[in-house]
Amino acid sequence: MRQGAQGSADTGTPWAAAASAAAAEPAQPVAPARSARVPQQAGAVRGEHTHSEPPAPAVPVLPRARPVIQRASVRGQILDALRAALVAGDLRPGEVYSAPVLGERFGVSATPVREAMQQLALEGAVEVVPNRGFRVVERGVRELAELAEVRALIEVPVMLRLARTVPAERWAEMRPLAEATVRAASTGCRATYAESDRGFHRAVLSLSGNEQLVQIAEDLHRRAQWPLVGGGPGFRGRADLVADAHEHTALLDALVARDLDVVRALVGEHFAGAGAGGA
Repeated sequence: MRQGAQGSADTGTPWAAAASAAAAEPAQPVAPARSARVPQQAGAVRGEHTHSEPPAPAVPVLPRARPVIQRASVRGQILDALRAALVAGDLRPGEVYSAPVLGERFGVSATPVREAMQQLALEGAVEVVPNRGFRVVERGVRELAELAEVRALIEVPVMLRLARTVPAERWAEMRPLAEATVRAASTGCRATYAESDRGFHRAVLSLSGNEQLVQIAEDLHRRAQWPLVGGGPGFRGRADLVADAHEHTALLDALVARDLDVVRALVGEHFAGAGAGGA
């Protein structure tokens, strides 16, 4: 991804159009509050005071509410796009990218890009470079192997427990997700496969009922999908991705059969491949 001229306006985006429309909308005048009138009782003479009912409170007239601009949705879309660019290698390790330049590329202002990059910094994908932007973190094979080891320590015991307790019909519900990973891998697009792969693992682990475990495992999984410096020796092409995806369908077959030895072997092989640069 090449950096271009900074400071491009985002007037052509839906977010900018909504903001402009909101800014141009004329404010509604506030009508003066009228004094409440006490209804006359039956038989009361006009102008005669009645004391049986307290006066009703005046109801203020409020101005019409302005529409709320959902900037968070723009930030979320930019965050997803940046994550995909990381996995695809469009954001190269060691390179510095500025929010205004990326904003020009996406057709938005620098603000949602900066917010998305700050989230990536919290996740460890980038680091802040004062007065310049964000540098994509460089990492090597050792870090990838460490992530694969931690993932195995978390996910293997959970999958073995699920293999003993989850009925076959629940595993059958996972079949479309496993097949989707094979189709995604066949495209050769690492970003497309990465998203599908995380979806399958997330669905399997969610059967544990432990949301904290699911979130931690997905964070580790996402970090394991970032590319190594220069592609690294563990870079995997289309054939490797397809082989990795087929392990999902084989795993489901073993889970349905409750073959714990095969489940243990397949999961161990799957994470060994992840440690070498797979998903």
